[in-house]
Amino acid sequence: MSRIGKLPINVPAGVTVTVDQENLVTVKGSKGTLSQKVHKDITVKQEGQVILVSRPSDSKPHRAMHGLYRALIQNMVTGVTQGFSKTLVMEGVGYRATAEGGKKLTLAVGYSHPVVFDAPKDISFETPAPTKIVVHGIDKQAVGAIAADIREVRKPEPYLGKGIRYENEHIRRKEGKAGKK
Repeated sequence: MSRIGKLPINVPAGVTVTVDQENLVTVKGSKGTLSQKVHKDITVKQEGQVILVSRPSDSKPHRAMHGLYRALIQNMVTGVTQGFSKTLVMEGVGYRATAEGGKKLTLAVGYSHPVVFDAPKDISFETPAPTKIVVHGIDKQAVGAIAADIREVRKPEPYLGKGIRYENEHIRRKEGKAGKK
């Protein structure tokens, strides 16, 4: 059995999970609704407040999908109850970010123009400090993708460390020119 796939998923109070005939799993909670289509070979059953994911055989594709879909369903349950967030830190002279209404993020990162991001559905931006950006949302994949897009605007460089990086990301620093002896 898959170590991840065989674990049961506990459904907290206030969360409803439905599985239809086409294996579409829908999770509704206080923060919103998420859906995921599950492969026809993988079985998703709800027994009371627990969801169990099972596979028909021990073939390699079935083993891979078993753990994958269990993790995706667990992330949906966590997303509609607690949500997910990614924090980015900006380093550089004059680098700053402003969030307008949580749905629009404007970055000043050394270009001749500001870079603007519009938040997709269920995603919001927050700037607790001018050089700190927090991306909130219920879909873990969408939060990570938006955070990666923001980081891509100005990747951290290894000589001075300027750029946009994740909060706990370590940038390997390089030594500059050796100079004359």
